[in-house]
Amino acid sequence: MTGSGRPQHWAPGDHILWRYRDNGTGDVHICRPVTVVQDTPELLAVWMAPGTECVKPVLADGTPVHEEPLATRYTAPRTTVRAQWHGTGVLKLARPADPWSVWLFWERGWRFRSWYVNLEEPRTRWSGGIDSEDHFLDISVYPDRSWLWRDEDEFAQAQRAGLMDAALAARVQEAGGAAVELIRAWGPPFSDGWEDWRPDPAWPVPELPADWDRTPAHTAP
Repeated sequence: MTGSGRPQHWAPGDHILWRYRDNGTGDVHICRPVTVVQDTPELLAVWMAPGTECVKPVLADGTPVHEEPLATRYTAPRTTVRAQWHGTGVLKLARPADPWSVWLFWERGWRFRSWYVNLEEPRTRWSGGIDSEDHFLDISVYPDRSWLWRDEDEFAQAQRAGLMDAALAARVQEAGGAAVELIRAWGPPFSDGWEDWRPDPAWPVPELPADWDRTPAHTAP
C-alpha cells in the first residue's frame, strides 16, 4: 500500500479481504480474509485457509440461506454472522478483467477435486482487498475436463426477484459462454498446474477485522 492508501500489488503472504456485496442493498454480506499467493498485472491468487473466520449471510432468524425455499430465498429478511470456514481450504484465482474467478478445491490429503468458476462482477481493488458482486450462475470443472452448470435455478430466481435485470442477465450468460469456451480450449488457469500448488505451512490464518464491512475508496480493477 502507498502512503495515500491506494493499493499497488500485494506481496506473497499479505493478508487482504475478499468481499461480496449484497445484490439488493449493496452492503458487504460476504467477507473472507485470505493470504496473497501471487499478485501481478495478469493474476491475483489468494489462499483461504481452513478455520478462517468469515462473514456470511443468513436469514434473520439464523437459518442458512440455502435452507430457505427458492421462491423466497432472495426476499426473506437477512442478516450476517461470523463463522469459520470448514474444509481443506480454497485457492482463488482472478484475472483483473474477467467477470469470474476460478476456485480450486481439494479433498483431505490434497487429492484435487475440482475447479469452480464463480461468475461475478469484475473485482474492484482497495487498500484492504477486493470487492465484487456474485452473479449466481456458476460452473464446476473436473480433472477429466468435463464441466457442468451450477445454480441455474438461483440465477433464474434472482431475475424473478428483481436482483438482476435483463441486460445484466444477458451479460452474465455471455460471460458464462466465454468461460465455457476457455474450459473447452483448456486455457489458463486450468492448464497452469495450480492443482499441484501448496500453501506455505508457516503462513498464519488471517484474522477477520472488526471493520470488515468498512466502505473504502475503490481504485481500478
